[in-house]
Parts: sequence; structure tokens; C-alpha cells
Amino acid sequence: MTSEEKVLKAAEARVRTGGYNGFSFRDIARDTGLTSAGVHHHFPTKADLVARLANEYTSRFLEALDAAMPEQRVDLLRELFAASLKEDGRMCLCGLLAAETGGLPDTVNTSTHAFFDALVDRLAEGFVDSDDPRLDALRILSQLEGAALLTIALKDPDFFEKATQSLGRPSRDS
Repeated sequence: MTSEEKVLKAAEARVRTGGYNGFSFRDIARDTGLTSAGVHHHFPTKADLVARLANEYTSRFLEALDAAMPEQRVDLLRELFAASLKEDGRMCLCGLLAAETGGLPDTVNTSTHAFFDALVDRLAEGFVDSDDPRLDALRILSQLEGAALLTIALKDPDFFEKATQSLGRPSRDS
């Protein structure tokens, strides 16, 4: 793993635990064995680092969703959220950043917004019988993000499964 990859990995863990303001470059340096100057070499500012992190996070989600048939994407996204919660008990990176929107640099807000836009677009492709596929996709994503947040807040690892078990593609009648 390159030092840049180490910085990104450490930053993701930090952001998903404490948000944008929950870490410093000194923390990342300590986590990676680099100096603060070494971290700054790869990412001149915290905004640069977190925007890049959000962009790469988005790319990982899109790669997974694009490999699935549109009608399978709700289940896949639910599985991705569930796996993340089970693996490390952490919130979705962009979900956490979205909660901090008012205090984030524009570049980070733009990258965070792009995550949600892209996921909604991909999910909407599976709602072919819907009068409003984008709204249906927003409802699904809202339920996943909300369930993940409450799973963390309630310290109940089973909550996500219970709260999202009924997710699926709504029919025109729902």
C-alpha cells in the first residue's frame, strides 16, 4: 500500500467515526506512521483529502451497483450498508458528511452531494414501473441512511436488519 493509500484509509476510518472535524492531519500522521508534512505532501488541505475520499467512496459504491442489474440494486445497496455496519460498526462516510453540510468546505459538500445524486440515479433505473423513480430511489436511500444512523445511535447491531427488511422495489400501487 502506498503512503497516499494509507492516508486515505486512515482518513476514511477517522471520518466515518468522528466526521470531518473529528480528526487532524496529526491524527492521520500518527495512524499511518507518516509525518504531518508527509500527509500534506499528498493532500495540501483537509478539504482536498476529504473530497478525494468522498469521490473514491462514491466510485466504490457505483462500481458495485453498476455490476448489478438495475432491479437488484436496492438489495445490493442494502447489503453494502449492512456489511459495513457489521464489519466496523461505522456510518456511511457520505451520510456522516451530509449531517455536517453546514460546516463543510464547498469541495467536500460537492463531493458528498455527488454521492447521493449518483446513488439515486442508479437506484432509479430499477423503478421502471414507477410514476416517480427518483422519488422512490430517494425513499430507499433515506431509509438505508436513517437505519444505519439509528443502528449506531442505539448501539443495536440488529436494528438495521429489522428496519430495512421490507425494502424493495415498490409497485405502482404503493
